[in-house]
Amino acid sequence: MTEKTISDLREVRLADFSAFVGQKFGLRAGPSSLLEAELESATPLPSHGGPRPPGAAEREPFSLIFCAQASSPLPQRIYPLEHPVLGRLEIFLVPVAMDARGLRLQAVFN
Repeated sequence: MTEKTISDLREVRLADFSAFVGQKFGLRAGPSSLLEAELESATPLPSHGGPRPPGAAEREPFSLIFCAQASSPLPQRIYPLEHPVLGRLEIFLVPVAMDARGLRLQAVFN
């Protein structure tokens, strides 16, 4: 598999993540806390069609849902994620649900 390190989140696309659905990411929840988080879905979102700010990426909006093996909710914030192919990514994640499988966290790119 070709290495694809993402260095600028402004340039990521849905296709950059689609191939990794079902794979595990390391989620740094704290200095000594590394949780396992599976990328459950990478889905397109409706385009808002409005004007973009100067310098904003020209991309179709999309959403990522991760399922983390967490026993309690995590606050919404930027979390470092680690993946053997994508490298280290710092992504703003929002908790959206918790069930028997774990905590669902969502990232939205628009």
